[in-house]
Amino acid sequence: MFPYAVDLENISFSYGNHMVLNNLSLRAKPGEHIGIVGDSGCGKSTLLKILAGLYAPDQGPAIIAGEHILEKIRKQVSLVMQNNSLFPLSIRDNITCGHPISDETVWKACQNASLTEWIKDLPNGLDTNVGERGNQVSGGQAQRIQIARALCKDAPVILLDEPISALDQDTGHSVLDALRKLTGGKTVIHVTHHQETLDDSYTIYRMEGGRIIRVCS
Repeated sequence: MFPYAVDLENISFSYGNHMVLNNLSLRAKPGEHIGIVGDSGCGKSTLLKILAGLYAPDQGPAIIAGEHILEKIRKQVSLVMQNNSLFPLSIRDNITCGHPISDETVWKACQNASLTEWIKDLPNGLDTNVGERGNQVSGGQAQRIQIARALCKDAPVILLDEPISALDQDTGHSVLDALRKLTGGKTVIHVTHHQETLDDSYTIYRMEGGRIIRVCS
């Protein structure tokens, strides 16, 4: 078993001449929950993309769940994003992403993501198309579909990018309930502008100047 689910050591990353991450280090043990707060443009989303295996650091190692190769890192993480990250396909296809996942597993994920009653009321159920960029479903439904997708993947590391920021208060609470079912027992990195959305299970860091500073735990 690897000692750290997330292990970044003095990594740096730039867009052209603009340095976004500057000798940033971060470690998270398996099952640890870390919240990262900071202003817009401070590099939180770039950090998540490195953790997700979408970007490679310009400098320094990024080891996620014992993996350092980008393709292998991507298999170890699930990402729930702020924006509607749905494909113009059915609910089922958005949850399974083309992988052979049983209906029983899909429905269990839907239940844990608080989607079951809504889907059962749809004329085509799981085979209902979500529309271009998910425009046939609400923001809360889109977020819960992403959560069901992550539940089915069952990756050891969960990355959350402002998952409730665009939702109204009632919908946000229901999505948070679904997120708690997703993140239980997992390593979680949650970036947000809103520290109040992070519960007592989180160790909190603030991102400034391309680095992170521990705030509290």
